[in-house]
Amino acid sequence: MIEKIQHATASSPEGAKGLVKGVLACAFQNMAFMLPTGLLYLLVKDLLAGSTSERSTFYLLGCVACFALILLTTWFQYNGTYFTTYKESGTRRLTLAERLRKLPLSFFGKRDLADLTSTIMADCEVLEKDCSHFIPGLFGSLISTVLIALSLFAFEWRMALAALWVIPVSAAIVVGSYRVQDKVQARTMAAKMACADGIQEYIETLRDLKASNAEQQYLSGLSGKIRAVEKQSIVAELETALFVSSAGMVLKLGIASVALTGSVLLVQGSIDVLTLFLFLMAASRMYDPMQGALQNLAAVIAMRTNVGRMNEILDAPLQTGSEQLTNQGCDIVFDHVGFAYDSGEAVLRDVSFTAKQGEVTALVGPSGSGKTTVSRLAARFWDYQKGSITVGGMDVSRIDPEKLMSLYSIVFQDVTLFDNTILENIRLGRKGATDEEVLAAAKLANCEEFAEKLPDKWNTNIGENGCALSGGERQRISIARAIRPRERGKLWSEEFLKRCGISKSYYDKHRSDVCNKGATKENQDFRKSIDKAVENARRLKGTP
Repeated sequence: MIEKIQHATASSPEGAKGLVKGVLACAFQNMAFMLPTGLLYLLVKDLLAGSTSERSTFYLLGCVACFALILLTTWFQYNGTYFTTYKESGTRRLTLAERLRKLPLSFFGKRDLADLTSTIMADCEVLEKDCSHFIPGLFGSLISTVLIALSLFAFEWRMALAALWVIPVSAAIVVGSYRVQDKVQARTMAAKMACADGIQEYIETLRDLKASNAEQQYLSGLSGKIRAVEKQSIVAELETALFVSSAGMVLKLGIASVALTGSVLLVQGSIDVLTLFLFLMAASRMYDPMQGALQNLAAVIAMRTNVGRMNEILDAPLQTGSEQLTNQGCDIVFDHVGFAYDSGEAVLRDVSFTAKQGEVTALVGPSGSGKTTVSRLAARFWDYQKGSITVGGMDVSRIDPEKLMSLYSIVFQDVTLFDNTILENIRLGRKGATDEEVLAAAKLANCEEFAEKLPDKWNTNIGENGCALSGGERQRISIARAIRPRERGKLWSEEFLKRCGISKSYYDKHRSDVCNKGATKENQDFRKSIDKAVENARRLKGTP
């Protein structure tokens, strides 16, 4: 059962157990709220019998006991729902983030940044509210209602039937709406994601939009997406209100049903006034949590969309492999490798080459020829579909991705920097590096030229993604970050090669060595030592 709860709420085992405790705490709290009804029944019975003076101490102690029990169950209910849920919410976000860290890059082709951010933040917030306010209250009400119903049936089954028939009918109305709610929630989520994507894209491309004088046009389209979210949210609320309100109206018929049935039985002499009074009180008290339970049920049905998005991350297959490195050197060998992205179009066909340790191997070709794909496959960002790729004799598909990355240093074309100092951004490449080692790497990558001119020199904060630096300066920090000891391999982007002095004319001169899907040669050896690259790379005192 715990595993089913985990999947239904995207929770950890501890979170699922905490949710069960919260449900039980809510059930006990509802039962505690019924105790005053029983005490009031006994008081009225004694009043009619004229014997209240003899039992005044009993009723006084009973009131104190009811108050203490309600206070105690409320305390357990708070700790079992809110405190446990908020703790689990943090665990859920960390679990999602950790899972994302281990997923292959192929997964991120299906979910963009705005979508993933929404899952970790907005979807988790929805589930946090449901697990603290709705789910415990819903199932706690169901449990307490069943127990109360059994007691009422044991007391007077006809009156119990008159009081309880409205509950399954009301619940059926809300449950029957789940297909409609699923469709509405899916449309609402799609509108929200389109809006979030538009906002993020606007922020990321603001400079280009201004430069192209297209900002107003883009904002006009973005306003349309915001209005679509507004409209769809209103539709979703109206749809939920329609079913919940209808179910609530049916639930209210319970009081009339109890009064009518009780009056008939009272006239027939089957029950007394006290029994009718008891059922009227019990019904009114029982319908309050059930009214809330109907709203909670609608919220629980609606949350399935959010849970599904989280489970898509949690259930996605991970790249696994051996954590023991047995490589002999760092030669990278592609042997008849074939690969295609999710679109199905082949990017690499029967590619074979060896990038030897101790040499600079350059893959030269036009944009879209597969150069970046080769580096991604070597680092196991994706898994190849045909052939084999080895590093130091080890099949990369059988190595744990994080262990494999300990053999590589990578400089991407798109640089990612953090809102921190220059030193700390470079140190990210080797967390245990001393300041002296970091400075040495920075100087080898020519970071000294601009770092020494900054206000705080190497300790200058460069802003989010290095916004305080130029594109070239950001790239040099990325190169410095990639400088590692000699036994590691380095995968340089085309941008790095250009910074090493390789011009477009040199690319054109060696176009016969291009690796691309249109000019792939079987068993082709792509080892190409480029004099200018070697001359500059030697300054790095490593082995690309």
